[in-house]
Amino acid sequence: MKLKQGFVEMLEQVMPGEAEALCRAICETEPCVSVRVNEAKGACVPAGVARVPWCRSGFYLDARPAFTFDPLLHAGLYYVQDASSMFVAHVIGQLIDRPVRYLDLCAAPGGKTTAALQALPAGSLVVANEIVPARARALADNVMRWGSPHAVVTCNAPSQLGRLVDAFDVVATDVPCSGEGMMRKDTEAVSQWSPALVEQCAARQREILRDIWPALRPGGLLIYSTCTYNRQENEDIIEYLIEHYGATPVNIDTDTSWGVAPAMGRDLPCYRFMPHRTRGEGLFMAVLRKPAGSAQPLRIKKKPSSSSPTLPAQVRDWLLSVQDYDLSQHGDEVVANPKAHADLLAALRAACSVIYSGVTLCTVKGKNCVPHQSLALSAALERSALPSCSVNYATALAYLRGEAITVDAPRGPVLVTYDNVPLGWVNNLGNRANNLYPKGLRIVSKNNPDHAPCIVGIGK
Repeated sequence: MKLKQGFVEMLEQVMPGEAEALCRAICETEPCVSVRVNEAKGACVPAGVARVPWCRSGFYLDARPAFTFDPLLHAGLYYVQDASSMFVAHVIGQLIDRPVRYLDLCAAPGGKTTAALQALPAGSLVVANEIVPARARALADNVMRWGSPHAVVTCNAPSQLGRLVDAFDVVATDVPCSGEGMMRKDTEAVSQWSPALVEQCAARQREILRDIWPALRPGGLLIYSTCTYNRQENEDIIEYLIEHYGATPVNIDTDTSWGVAPAMGRDLPCYRFMPHRTRGEGLFMAVLRKPAGSAQPLRIKKKPSSSSPTLPAQVRDWLLSVQDYDLSQHGDEVVANPKAHADLLAALRAACSVIYSGVTLCTVKGKNCVPHQSLALSAALERSALPSCSVNYATALAYLRGEAITVDAPRGPVLVTYDNVPLGWVNNLGNRANNLYPKGLRIVSKNNPDHAPCIVGIGK
C-alpha cells in the first residue's frame, strides 16, 4: 500500500516523531480482529484469550473466522467490533452512574450503540439514529439482535433530533470523517483522501454539532469521536465547541500501558488510538460537558398515531415484567416500550421517523398473533411461555438460510434454539414447520461448514 504524499506530510505536522511509525503500521501490519460479548444474554469471554484492556467484555481473536456461519452471532451473543471503538464503554463506565437518556447520533452499523446498551446503568434508554435509510435498517437489525428492550432506532437528520430540546443526558457523535484511521483495512479510504476532503468533513462536523447541541440537556455530556488523525477534524473541533458553546472538556482516566496518545499540539483531554501504539484501528475521542442551567420539559407537538391493541391474554405472558412496558399497535405490529421513557418515546414518534423501538411482540394476522423475531432475540423474552425446540449445528444453518426444518414440538409457534440460545420462530403445523426467520436476515451463502466457529463462552 502506498500512502499519498499529502497525507504523510499532514501526519508529520500533526505528530512529529511518530508519523513514520504510524505509516509503517498502516502499510505493513494486518488489522486485528476483536469481538465484544453480550453479557445480558449470558455470553462470556473465553478463558485464555487476549482481553481488550479498556473493555471488560471485549477480546481479540488470532484470526478472522467465518462469522457468517456462527449461529451465536446471528443470535446476538457477540458483536464484531474494532477494539479502539470499545473505548466508549470505558468512558460510559467512568462518567455515568445513574439511568440516562442517551442519543447515539451517527450510529450505523451499531457497534458503539450496542456497547452503550451494555455499559449504561439499568433503566437507561438508548436512541440510535442514522440518516441513511439503508444503513438505518442495518442498524435496526443489529440492535434487534443485541436484544435490549431499552433501545430505539430512528432515521433522521441531526437538525430534526435537535428540535427535541434538552431531551438527552448524553449525546454521542461518532461523526462522518475523512477515514484516515481506517486506511489499514480499507484501501478506498487511502484513494479517497485529500486535504479538500478533510476540510469538507470538518465543516460537516461543525454543522452536525450545531444542529444537535440543543437536544443535549444543560450539564449533559457530549461524546465526540472520529476515525481520523488530523487535528482539523479532532482537536480543532473540540476547541470550536469550547469557544462557541462554552463546553468544558472532561478528563478520562486511562492506563499508560494501553498506549493511548494524548491530544496533538493542544493542551486538551483527548484520546487518540493509533495502530503503532494500540492494538486497534485509528480513533479519536473526547468528552465535553454542556454548561449547567435549567432544562426545558419535553414538548410533544402532535399525538403520535397508534392504538391500544386487543390481544389474547397469553401474548402478554410472552414478555418478562410486562407491567414495566406500554403496549401499542403500529400498523399490524404490537410493540412494547419501557413505561419509564414514555414521554420521550411519544416525542420521538411525533417528531421523528422511528423504525424500531423496544420489543416487537407480534404481528397481528386476523385473529392470530404471530410472535416477532424481535421477541425471539430479546433479553425480555419469557422463555417458558412458548414451546421451544433445540437444533444441532447443521439444522441451525438450514434454519438461518430460511429452509424448511422439522421440529419435535406442539403445533403452533415454536422457538428454535441452538446451544439453548434463541434463533427465531417456526410455525409447527404437525407434518411440517413453516420457517418464520425474516428474509432480510437470512444467510445467503450455501457453504456448509462441519462445525461452528468457537468464539464465545455461554455462562448460563
